Amino acid sequence: MNFMKQYAPEALVKMSQKINFPSADRNKGPILEVLQKFIDKDKEGKLLEISSGTGQHAAHFAPHFPKLTFQPTENEPSLLDSIRAYAADIPTKNVKHPLLINVVDDWTKWNVSNDFDYALNVNMIHVTPFSCSIGLFKNVSAVLKPGGLLFTYGAYANNGVLEPQSNRDFDKSIRQRDPNCGVRDIQDLIKISEPYGIKLNEIFDMPANNKCLIWQKLK
Repeated sequence: MNFMKQYAPEALVKMSQKINFPSADRNKGPILEVLQKFIDKDKEGKLLEISSGTGQHAAHFAPHFPKLTFQPTENEPSLLDSIRAYAADIPTKNVKHPLLINVVDDWTKWNVSNDFDYALNVNMIHVTPFSCSIGLFKNVSAVLKPGGLLFTYGAYANNGVLEPQSNRDFDKSIRQRDPNCGVRDIQDLIKISEPYGIKLNEIFDMPANNKCLIWQKLK
């Protein structure tokens, strides 16, 4: 699946190996504000980013958490060079080389450890089949420490309600491209997360009618 061709119709700007998604530039600031509420910048730790896209998010977040090691991952091979290029320019040098993974594969195939403090997933759930959401919770549960946090960001419905009209139009456009994809209901995500010991703790309303969900591995 070519993410850029199928799910990013917006104009892309390529600077050497760096690819720029304008939407990532717009949402990186608000997402960072949420992360700063939960991550201690003075404490060492590890964060696994699943579906890192171009690498813009990791490049923006990492300097704000200099003692946190970021491990980006991506399922689209064409984005790996961009992630590396962004990481190379970070003065704190706390972003590792990206790993090519498929979120539905068992985490033992990812070549990662199972002692992460945090996991992050931005704008993946609504543009992938539901099996990817199941794989996300199953594998994050395996790689997070007890009490570890998962941050997910994107458009969501809740209790069958998807607001406003722009989000309903967005959902329709996604499903027209691929009927297996679409904006997910938070209550459905809760149902698939619970068997893996992951609980939804908080919901933050974000700009552009998106939300940031804070999940926690219980034990």
